[in-house]
Amino acid sequence: MLSPAIVQLHLADLQEGIVELSGTTPPATIRRSVGFLAQLAQLLDIPVTLSAAPRPGGPAVIKEASISAAPVCVRSGPPAWDHAATRQAITAQPRKNLALCGVASEIVVLHTALDAIAAGFEVTVLLDACGGLSPRTEQAAFRQIEAAGGRITGVASFASDLVRDFTTPTGRQVIAALHALIQQPAAEPAQQRSGQTTA
Repeated sequence: MLSPAIVQLHLADLQEGIVELSGTTPPATIRRSVGFLAQLAQLLDIPVTLSAAPRPGGPAVIKEASISAAPVCVRSGPPAWDHAATRQAITAQPRKNLALCGVASEIVVLHTALDAIAAGFEVTVLLDACGGLSPRTEQAAFRQIEAAGGRITGVASFASDLVRDFTTPTGRQVIAALHALIQQPAAEPAQQRSGQTTA
């Protein structure tokens, strides 16, 4: 069992125009998963940090990742760890389990995960809140993270590891949020979104 008291959450590059570039997880699924994670963090008092890639006109973080208590740090490079303000926000927490998601899996998620593991954090990557450039390259990135000691899991598995009793008031809220997440209609496959067809 994973205790909420030792977990913090980092959301990376979940921005308008970037989420839509996912070639693996459909953007609608990423958005729903991130919205669920934001709700879970609020229910379980899990601190959240956000980092973003520089974009013309500002970071434009998706509304599902917009958390009033978590300011957005705009980075200059691929890993969140290279950005002093982001790294300090994460390392200032006494919580040594870092749950991580974002787009793209092969860039910000991979490099941030590897740097956090090297810094002594236990890292959990939440794959259905991540978007990769392609299935092959995303799987290669996930294998690198696992080889370094990180864990790859889904948001439902993560939530049910944090909350083992769904009969408590908080547990009932978490299971209701999980049911809402699961009951959402399936998003279109990436090929259909781009207008491509498969033979």
